[in-house]
Amino acid sequence: MSPVESLIKDIKNKNYKPIYFLAGDEPFFIDQVTDLLEANILTEEEKGFNQTIVYGQDVEVGQLIGMARQYPMGAEKSVVIVKEAQHLSRSIDQLEMYANQVQDSTVLIINYKGNSLDKRKKIYKVLNEKGYYHEFKKIYESELPSWIEQKVAANQFKIEPKAKFLLTEYVGADLSRLNNELEKLFTIVGADKTITPNHIEEHIGISKDYNVFELRNAIETKNIEKAFKIIKYFEKNPKDNPYVVSITTIFNLFTNIIQIHVTPDKSKQNLAKVLGINPYFVQGMMTAASNYPLKKATRIISFIREYDLKGKGVGTTGNVTPSQLLIELVYKIMNL
Repeated sequence: MSPVESLIKDIKNKNYKPIYFLAGDEPFFIDQVTDLLEANILTEEEKGFNQTIVYGQDVEVGQLIGMARQYPMGAEKSVVIVKEAQHLSRSIDQLEMYANQVQDSTVLIINYKGNSLDKRKKIYKVLNEKGYYHEFKKIYESELPSWIEQKVAANQFKIEPKAKFLLTEYVGADLSRLNNELEKLFTIVGADKTITPNHIEEHIGISKDYNVFELRNAIETKNIEKAFKIIKYFEKNPKDNPYVVSITTIFNLFTNIIQIHVTPDKSKQNLAKVLGINPYFVQGMMTAASNYPLKKATRIISFIREYDLKGKGVGTTGNVTPSQLLIELVYKIMNL
């Protein structure tokens, strides 16, 4: 169980702490925990007198402590939520006094987005020691498929592997957007209970056959006809398939191929760990490594760098389209 899952479980079990200092560069988790606390601690009737929401740029730490010291009216708890608390960074040390002598009937929730406390400072040590400090880091792109799978399972749904990775490729590491897309899919899929690539294509807007995931697969397997069809599709839909994303995908593929060649332990489990990718992708990468020996893969990296510059207008003459550049690059890669 991850730290955020453990925290959510405690909240649902009504094991509330007097302070939740929610920090870090992943706002989705901060909002998720805050929303859960706001929904669970007080009833709608109790919120009128016992819930206060303030913003860091509009309040001082001394005022917050005063709010937290107030007793609830007609409820067991009062709740004080501080949004955008990173604006209090210069005076946040003053919270140490309150952290050492909390008001048990108050739940103080501090959203410290995009930042974290200095681990050398006493305020951090006090909050952390008492279990009040929670820091949420952005998850790596390689971790997104697992996150999607956990989210889907928690809602009693299933998702096919390709659908999972299409979502990863299309949405990326924006967890708020990813969560919204999944919530939409849960409603659409309904009783079927399994999210398929067709659902992604119909309701999210990405083609299940023409995307960077499939382009990478075509390059891995040296299927030039498939690669050119995908690139031609990209040409008709440039906003949804930007050149820079395609180039980055191809570059990442060949850096991983090189890493496979120089890694002694080529077991799937070890390669997934070394490459920082989901095990689902390993077989395709191993196929690619067999198709592109080390010397060729190294040379291809230089091709990709050249075409990255060309995509920025360096070293090109005339009106060369991104589609033409991609076709040239893929042709060179597969015919080296």
